[in-house]
Amino acid sequence: MLFSARLFCGQLSPDDVGRSVLLAGWVDAFRDHGGLMFVHLRDRSGIVQIVFSPEIAPAEVCQRAAALHAEYCIAVRGEVRKRLAGTENPNIETGSIEVLVTELTVLAESDALPFAVSDKAMVAGAPSTSADNVAEDLRLQYRYLDLRRPSIRDNLILRHRIFQCVREFLDSRGFLEIETPVLTVSTPEGARDYLVPSRVHPRSFYALPQSPQIFKQLLMVGGMERYFQLARCFRDEDLRPNRQPEFTQLDIEASFIDEEFFYELIEELAVKMFAIGGIALRRPFPRMTYAEAIETTGTDRPDLRFGLRLVDVTDVFSQTNYSIFRQILNRGGCIKGINIQGQSGKLSKNVLQNEYAREIVPSFGAKGMTWMRAVDGSLESNIAQFFSRRELDSLRKRFDVADGDVLIMIADPSRAVVTSALGPLRLHLANRLGLVPADSYCPLWVTDFPLFEATEEGGVTSSHHPFTAPNRTDFDPNNREELLKLRSRAYDLVVNGEELGGGSIRINDRQLQRKIFAALGLTEEETRQKFGFFLRAFDFGAPPHGGLALGMDRAVSMILQTPSIREVIAFPKNRSAACPLTGAPSAVSREQLAEVGLLNLGGPDALPGTALKENRLDHLSWVSRIGVAEEERAMIEDVLAQADELALLASQKAGAEQPIYSVAPVVNRTRPGTECQRSERARTGELLAGAPAVKGNYFQVGSILE
Repeated sequence: MLFSARLFCGQLSPDDVGRSVLLAGWVDAFRDHGGLMFVHLRDRSGIVQIVFSPEIAPAEVCQRAAALHAEYCIAVRGEVRKRLAGTENPNIETGSIEVLVTELTVLAESDALPFAVSDKAMVAGAPSTSADNVAEDLRLQYRYLDLRRPSIRDNLILRHRIFQCVREFLDSRGFLEIETPVLTVSTPEGARDYLVPSRVHPRSFYALPQSPQIFKQLLMVGGMERYFQLARCFRDEDLRPNRQPEFTQLDIEASFIDEEFFYELIEELAVKMFAIGGIALRRPFPRMTYAEAIETTGTDRPDLRFGLRLVDVTDVFSQTNYSIFRQILNRGGCIKGINIQGQSGKLSKNVLQNEYAREIVPSFGAKGMTWMRAVDGSLESNIAQFFSRRELDSLRKRFDVADGDVLIMIADPSRAVVTSALGPLRLHLANRLGLVPADSYCPLWVTDFPLFEATEEGGVTSSHHPFTAPNRTDFDPNNREELLKLRSRAYDLVVNGEELGGGSIRINDRQLQRKIFAALGLTEEETRQKFGFFLRAFDFGAPPHGGLALGMDRAVSMILQTPSIREVIAFPKNRSAACPLTGAPSAVSREQLAEVGLLNLGGPDALPGTALKENRLDHLSWVSRIGVAEEERAMIEDVLAQADELALLASQKAGAEQPIYSVAPVVNRTRPGTECQRSERARTGELLAGAPAVKGNYFQVGSILE
């Protein structure tokens, strides 16, 4: 069969009627009408209906067609014809035509599928099938089948289009695409490195790059002036939604520029990227300083699709008689709030008092909240009587209150606690009350970040990375208070409350770079060991330069409006940073470990818990983090022995070589005649004394993030 003559299924059109065509692909779905067989044939371009008719196709072709099943890989030859009136299928782009098959070749058969791949209905009006309700780990285990689904296929095609758009745009602006090393040296960039042992250099390790940061700056020193790369990056971070241990980053660096260069460049690029998904972004993007973002939205990633801005009312209560506020203000505290306009009907007293005040706001880190409702020109609440007329009038004016509004205020001695609680509360209210407009996109530049953050040890650490330029150079690297007041020449691109990327103007002065390292507490020896080669390059005339990186997986996911970045990555890891398809990460043989010098690495010291493995009960206690008292050991060991005996008997009865353990169904069992009664320790609260957090009379656990 000459596949050079093959046409793509999705590219056939009414213009091809009467044409003999060769098609190849997978059986997406089929219907048998008593010898007349209708099949959806699918390839990467789309789907077309092919027909096996006893009146046209040879008998052996019809017999082979009757044996087809879903996902058989086949090739067919036939003639394109227009469908009969009333049989058109609007579910597929080729729904007005079909192919009458005369030849059929089965290229490969398929086993029974673990889940349905087809998501197109064969008949107009029939419900479409979908794999969206299939467990994600099962989809990832058979990702090669999942990739056949048109929805995933289209995501990857559009991802390709977006990447091509990036390449074409940056090429037109004079940028060069240059690859940087994947095996590099470990540097302190914020997250943990993935380490790769070297066989040639025993007990030495490469690190996979968290970003190409150092190399792209060296490219600027090398005179490349404008660089970009769609770089693979690796970070061994704690798991969060929409985060992968390996990801793709659009990395950009340019010389002889300032912040305005990147604002203009990235805005134009973002407009082009989002347009591929049918989204129009307005330019210029607004700008907001880090301080304004924190004070008005409670986060450095503001979602500006709705209002609910934070308002500071600390001064309103400077002379208050309300004891709780007075005590907080006497400790240098802060009071801020939100006006939820026109939502009084949706926020009853019960909801405000029992849900928000007692549960939701404390879960965001605040000790409580105060609420008021605007009714008939006045503010009402269960504590309104404690405030003076002047205070209530000032609140109405400060919040621009109208009847039907609801005020929520949080007071705390720590300003950070107030803003960090109001930030997620603002988002919670907007989502609950439907205040976020659909299909709305609000890009934003956040600028003037703090250069340093305080550490618990009394020092400072870089807010971004140690190569970010400060807003001024005349600072004392040993003055912690002064360091914490410095602002950086950094900028983040935020869209709808998500950080899509960020960057900064870099340090190109070697003495200033050494001051930054000194402020971070690095000695000359540590600086030379970690960054010696980098600083040496600055001895040879480094140009002023800066850069930016965009998280492409996150950006593509937002453009295509997918629920997770895993939907736009060909072979993603799951939420546990594991690969159900390949089984990675996996154990390796002792021979492999010995080859790279990892056996007995670190000398004779045993790993934590090694000694406990010698005794099964000690090991069980260690891995479960449950202590076993001496007086309990004999009883528990007896139970374990009985379990072994029962398992052995069960396995012998079943004829198995290995013991079989089964778990009994969960039921409540009490001694006969025993009445259920609440523990005295539960009544006093002693039972929950060790809980990290308590909600009602229960242990409180972390929320499900996705």
